[in-house]
Amino acid sequence: MLDLNNKTSIITGGGSGIGKAISTLFAKQGSDIYILDVDEPGARATVEEINSAKGRATFIKCNVASAEDTSAAINNIVAERSTIDIIVNNAGIAHVGTIETTNESDFERLFGVNVKGMFHVAKAAIPFMKEKGGSILNLASIASTVGIPDRFAYSMTKGAVVGMTLSIAKDYLSYNIRCNCISPARVHTPFVDGFLSKNYPGREEEMFKKLSATQPIGRMGRPDEIAYLALYLCSDEASFITGCDYPIDGGFSKLNN
Repeated sequence: MLDLNNKTSIITGGGSGIGKAISTLFAKQGSDIYILDVDEPGARATVEEINSAKGRATFIKCNVASAEDTSAAINNIVAERSTIDIIVNNAGIAHVGTIETTNESDFERLFGVNVKGMFHVAKAAIPFMKEKGGSILNLASIASTVGIPDRFAYSMTKGAVVGMTLSIAKDYLSYNIRCNCISPARVHTPFVDGFLSKNYPGREEEMFKKLSATQPIGRMGRPDEIAYLALYLCSDEASFITGCDYPIDGGFSKLNN
């Protein structure tokens, strides 16, 4: 069950947080892992951890917002492996602000990574997946479907991710390429800790409890919990699933009053 032996997985933003959890879990299940990331120290540490545990992982420094960077990275992987089986488009950045407080450069920066980044990876990789099929998993967010205060640009980009997922799933049905997305709520990652220390110095513990309490289940998610859902959706056991968006949110999108 959930065996990824002999499968090649590309995971963007695999150096920390959810991406690291997905990378290490997929490697444990037998996949050869290629981490595309701009965070060189984090990505190298993840690769070293995987390889030390007798997994197989490689780091390729890549800014997914750049079509040239991404195409070169994908071509290098195909030259080594000749095939791509799984893509996890995890790389993303956040922004706090309403439409009035979001300037054009912020808007373009988020769109460049969160939307164009996924576009670049999928566009470069799909031609190499068409012969034998495969799975593409995009990381969206509950912000794509639930109104969250002060997250205008972020919510906009994650809504685009859901639309992109459906379009790819529809267009590549005949090639046996499945495409789904996951929409997490708040997950406790190093990003959350950095956000709290930057915006609420001295009040980190108080604000962490407040943010955790917004999930009806009473806590934030863990990166490994997201990784287990990702594993299922990218495995052969999920071969009947495509074009779906899965909330994994502690009840946030359905149970909040």
